[in-house]
Amino acid sequence: MFKGCITLALLMVRDRRHRPLRDLRISLTDRCNMRCTYCMPREHFSGEHAFLPKSEILSYEELAFIVDALVPLGLEKIRLTGGEPLLRRDIFDFIAMLPSELDIAMTTNGLLLEDNAIALVAAGLDRVTVSLDAVDIETFQAMSDTKAKPETVLKGIEAARLAGLKVKVNTVVRAGFNEHSVKMVADRFIGSDVIVRFIEFMDVGETNNWNLEEVITGEQMRNMFDELTPLPPNHVGEVAKRYLRAEQEIGFIESISKPFCSDCSRARISADGALHTCLFSSQGHDLKSMLRMDATSDDIAEAVRTIWTSRDDAYSEIRGIVEKEKVEMSFIGG
Repeated sequence: MFKGCITLALLMVRDRRHRPLRDLRISLTDRCNMRCTYCMPREHFSGEHAFLPKSEILSYEELAFIVDALVPLGLEKIRLTGGEPLLRRDIFDFIAMLPSELDIAMTTNGLLLEDNAIALVAAGLDRVTVSLDAVDIETFQAMSDTKAKPETVLKGIEAARLAGLKVKVNTVVRAGFNEHSVKMVADRFIGSDVIVRFIEFMDVGETNNWNLEEVITGEQMRNMFDELTPLPPNHVGEVAKRYLRAEQEIGFIESISKPFCSDCSRARISADGALHTCLFSSQGHDLKSMLRMDATSDDIAEAVRTIWTSRDDAYSEIRGIVEKEKVEMSFIGG
């Protein structure tokens, strides 16, 4: 085993800041059944918005081909995102195509989770992260701009737990919208094994009207709790600062107030088949064209190796100093 670890370390590709490529986030679709104000505001993603045609989205076979090509570079984790990944038909077939040695997770808004949890586990999914910005109906519907109810998401979370999935809940906190939800969401999962993560409102994309005054920092959120005990990170590059609250684990993702670019090991495949090396990137690197010109697995691996070794992204560290146009979160995945 020790020899194998040495071999993997030698093969692992690293960028200009010595960060490995361990995690790949795959956006399966640019469509969603919510219109969250910080991600897909309705005024920009209405019925007139032109979503990608099916021909422009990578097939499951193409995505699996990319994943297989990247495993030798040190890839360890896959996260399926969107848009809403459960809107993609036959998603279970794709999960079953992925190498079993990888950690396979999904981020979902949870509206379709209850009916699909058992099949997701059977296909090979290990973990699920559910977006839930409020547990009271008024705030939930205002944040997500939907007529759906939080109870639908909560039932999906329970179904996932019972099916055997490890579950986390992500709550984006935005001043003037749902700061009261910090305690309410945490309290809702006391006594369960669900881990709750609170996320600072981020300036992803160009349509969510982000401004610094609407950011509730991780430190401000922690001050809403009576007593928190710090926990060590599970691994290098973990984005959440972890705490124990009695018997409950909660965490804070602080991209704005305490950037974690220095340990970022995540690449992203956008819905149209481009490789992005940062959540805040302006443009990606076209892998779809390579695939459809019969690129080999070695061709894909070498292209990604070249892209990654040239990577120097650290947007959150230079926020406010360098401004640039950014790809939308619904297109690249969170």
